[in-house]
Amino acid sequence: MVYRKFVKRLLDVMISLLILILFSWLYLILVILVRVKLGAPVLFTQERPGRNGETFRLYKFRSMTDQRDAQGKLLPDADRLPAFGRALRATSLDELPEFLNILKGDMSFVGPRPLLVRYLPYYTEEEMHRHDVRPGLTGLAQVNGRNALGWEDRFRYDLEYVRKCSFGMDLKIIGMTVGKVLHHSGVQSGAEQTVPDFDVYRKSQGYTPKR
Repeated sequence: MVYRKFVKRLLDVMISLLILILFSWLYLILVILVRVKLGAPVLFTQERPGRNGETFRLYKFRSMTDQRDAQGKLLPDADRLPAFGRALRATSLDELPEFLNILKGDMSFVGPRPLLVRYLPYYTEEEMHRHDVRPGLTGLAQVNGRNALGWEDRFRYDLEYVRKCSFGMDLKIIGMTVGKVLHHSGVQSGAEQTVPDFDVYRKSQGYTPKR
């Protein structure tokens, strides 16, 4: 309990600040590459629900271009995701700006991944408890299949983490995450993803969203 209430946040601040300083050179290189290869803005930002369901602005390096058709409409994701963008996602380098979210207190190193705001009305009461903790850069679901998992399995792992959160569990998840990233395991780009969006999945089950 002491770890969850005090120590976890202290470690998040110290480690994220250290990483941002030590790897500032890498951030600079990626900023330049993203700007040249994919355009501006360099960062992709999006509102996501955090602890207690309160929204925050998530930061990532952009991985898609803004290519449009003759009518000015954005092309499908698959057509806007070049090789460089796929490489960013496969290596998880696109998620490096989330260390800023961790430093700010929006996120933690370990916790349930922050999903889309539009999914909120489709959670069951039990599933809403995934927001009892700060969302994470990585989590128990990510090291047990990452985004190749189905929704029921993802939430089962998320809720297990909320119940059992501890220093030992966080260390284990971080260690497993490093291995997953190095082996590019369980990663799917947006163009390849076979798991439907959560709201689409729930609608297919006949679920009535909460207002």
